[in-house]
Amino acid sequence: MKEWLPDLTRSTSPRYMAIADLIDMDLRSGILVVGDRLPPQRELAKRLNIDFTTVARGYVEAHKRGLVSSHVGRGTFVTGGVDRERRGFQLDAAPDPRRTQAIDFSMNMPPEPDDPVLIARMQEGLCAVATNLVSLLRYQGFGGSSMDKDAAAAWLSRRGLVPSQERIFVTPGAHPALLAILSNLAKPGQTILCENITYPGIRSVAAQLRLSLCGLAMDEHGVIPEAFAEACKNRSPKAIYMNPTLQNPTTLTVPEKRREDICAVARKYRVPIVEDDAYGFIPVHAPAPLAAMAPDLTWHIGGLAKCIGAGLRLAYVVAPDTKAAWPFVSAMRANNVMASPLNVALATRWIEDGTADTILRFIRAEAAARQEIVSGLLPAGSYKADPISFNIWLPLTNGWTRSTFGTHMRNSGIGVVASDAFTVDGTPEEAVRVCLGGSITREKLKGALEFMGHALEGSPEMVGSFF
Repeated sequence: MKEWLPDLTRSTSPRYMAIADLIDMDLRSGILVVGDRLPPQRELAKRLNIDFTTVARGYVEAHKRGLVSSHVGRGTFVTGGVDRERRGFQLDAAPDPRRTQAIDFSMNMPPEPDDPVLIARMQEGLCAVATNLVSLLRYQGFGGSSMDKDAAAAWLSRRGLVPSQERIFVTPGAHPALLAILSNLAKPGQTILCENITYPGIRSVAAQLRLSLCGLAMDEHGVIPEAFAEACKNRSPKAIYMNPTLQNPTTLTVPEKRREDICAVARKYRVPIVEDDAYGFIPVHAPAPLAAMAPDLTWHIGGLAKCIGAGLRLAYVVAPDTKAAWPFVSAMRANNVMASPLNVALATRWIEDGTADTILRFIRAEAAARQEIVSGLLPAGSYKADPISFNIWLPLTNGWTRSTFGTHMRNSGIGVVASDAFTVDGTPEEAVRVCLGGSITREKLKGALEFMGHALEGSPEMVGSFF
C-alpha cells in the first residue's frame, strides 16, 4: 500500500475535488505510479481529519477521471496512465487545422489562452466530463441540474449576487436569454430603452421582436438619469437594457452612484432592468451589479463568453422572482429546449476545480498587456479604453471616415467595426471599435496597431492606394 498523504492546501477546489486533483498531480510528478494502492478511505479520512464521505467522493471523482480503479476486498489502485491510453485521451494531439481558422474578427473576443499548462488543464476537464458522455447526450430539463445551479451560484457570488436556485437558470447564451426576456416584457411596437451607443445584439433582438428601441443620452458616467426619467414619462417603456461594466463598445464602466440613480428612476416608474453583465467578471473590483441594488426589478445575465469562452454558449440568468421566471422558462423551452448538457457540465467542472478562475486570471492579465501595447503606440486622449478592456473606441480625425478606415484595416488581422452598428438614434459619429482580443499574438497585434497608428497620422489620401 502506498503511504500517500495529500496536502489539500495545494488545491483551491472543494476537498473531494482536491483529492482527485492531487492524485492526478502526483501521478504526473511521479509521486504516484500506475499500480500503486491508495490508502483505504477511512484511514485516509482519519489521517486528514476530514469526513469519510469527503474521501469517498474524492475517490469516486478520481475514478470518473480514469485515474484509479477500485476492487472489492483489494482496494483502490492508480490506473490513470493505462486508462487514458485505452480511452484515447491524447492531450498532446495536434489541433485539426480545419477547426482553427474559423475566426470572426467583427466579434469582441477575449484573448485566447496560449499557456500549455492551462490548455492541458482545460483539456483534462473535458476528458473528465467525457466519462459521463452517454448521459450528457440525453434530453434534460431546462435551466440546469442542481449541481449546475450550485456552480452558477458560486460563480455569480463573485459579483455579490446570492439568489436562490429557483431564480437561477443556465441558458444557451446571452442572446437567447435576451430574446426570451424581452418577448415577455414587451409586445411589438412597445418601447425598450437603452444606451444611445449600445451593444449591437440588443438592436438585433429588438428588430427581431419588432420592438421600438429608444437610445438615451449619455455622459462620461453612462446613461443620464434625467434622460431616463424623461423617457419614462413620455414613452412608457417596458424595460431598460444596460451593459454597465466595460460597456461594449465604449469600454465605459458606470460608477456606483450613477447605478444607484438609475435604479431609483427604474423603481419610481416600475421599469424592469435587463442587465447584460457580459464583462462584469473581468475587473477585479467592479461596482456592484444593478441586480444587487434592485433585485426585484432586474433580470441579470451573466454570460460566460467574455470571461471563459464564447464557444461554451452559456449564460447564467437570474430572474427578479419565481413568478417572473415561469413565462421566461416557457419561452426558452420553446426556442432552445435546453443548453447543451456537455457544455454545461464542462463549465460546472471548470468552476468547481478552479480552472475557470485560472482562465479568468489569464484573460485579465493578457487584456492588460494588450492595452499597454495600445498606450505605447497611440497618443493619450485619442481613444477611449479601460486598462483591461478587449477593445478601444476610436474617434476618427484627419478626414478619415468610418468607411474608409474600415476598408484600410480590413486585412490587418484585427477587427474594426464602424459606429453605425452601435448607434441607436441620430447620426453615427465618425468612430470605430477596434478589437484587441482573439488568437492574435502580441507581436502581430503590435504590428497591426503600428499600421493603424501610421494611417491615423495622415489623411486617407496619403496612405491609401485605390485603383
